[in-house]
Amino acid sequence: MRVTKLEDVESRPRRIAVGEFDGVHIGHREVIRGSDTVLTFEPHPLRVVRPEAAPRLLTSLEAKTELIASLGVDELVVIPFDEGFAHQSPQEFIDHVLVERLQAVRVSVGDNFRFGHRAAGDVELLRADSRFETRVVALVEVEGEIVSSSHIRALVSAGEVERAARLLGSPFQMRGEVVPGDRRGRELGFPTANIVPDESLVCPGHGVYAARADGDCAAVNVGVRPQFGSGRGVLVEAYVLDRDVDLYGKTLRLDFIERLRGERRFDTVSALVEQMREDVRHTRAICGGA
Repeated sequence: MRVTKLEDVESRPRRIAVGEFDGVHIGHREVIRGSDTVLTFEPHPLRVVRPEAAPRLLTSLEAKTELIASLGVDELVVIPFDEGFAHQSPQEFIDHVLVERLQAVRVSVGDNFRFGHRAAGDVELLRADSRFETRVVALVEVEGEIVSSSHIRALVSAGEVERAARLLGSPFQMRGEVVPGDRRGRELGFPTANIVPDESLVCPGHGVYAARADGDCAAVNVGVRPQFGSGRGVLVEAYVLDRDVDLYGKTLRLDFIERLRGERRFDTVSALVEQMREDVRHTRAICGGA
């Protein structure tokens, strides 16, 4: 998949899907279906127009790009969203971006899509333009739940990663650089790769999870480690089963499969170790079937 800026696009007709697409969930995938080009924005528009309301995102631009590429799209066009772009009128967006630059023959959006200055543009304005076909995709529901990025963010924050995965169409993922810890896990017999969560992105709620770390089965703790009172803030600690490698300085991807339990303090360290052994057994059983 080619990733490009608006000013660098080649001259050709396009079937375009337009949206923020945070998480690239199953509703987004329906919007993208049949499109050869995806148009998205970076950063999230709310970070510019209403910073106080900007959400923590499900995906970084890197992760979003990989997910979109997996859908067989030919081209991803990323528009830098800044104050100047935010003040562009809806008609200017249609005329200059969709028609002149991208030569749209079909535009696919969700039915709640808004665009242009003060979000004044809507799907009816797109439908009124005869220069391209407009495809409007209704909100998708799964087992009575509306599929939306905001709902999935709430599920992940609550630790409900299984429900989130059903709406995403794949496990919730996070990635980050492995940093040195206090080596407490190694002392207990469970050496971990440690990631400090990116504050701009959603992090699963505190607890212990079965996950995959770059494809390998892993038991992951998210939280503040109340047993030892380290005071380091939230840390994500991944114990990769059956593999002890030096990951310091490398980027690790975690795919969260199931929440095993909440994070808590134990009466003794030996009780904690026994629970960790049980977590590993549980994780192995889950990963074997995932």
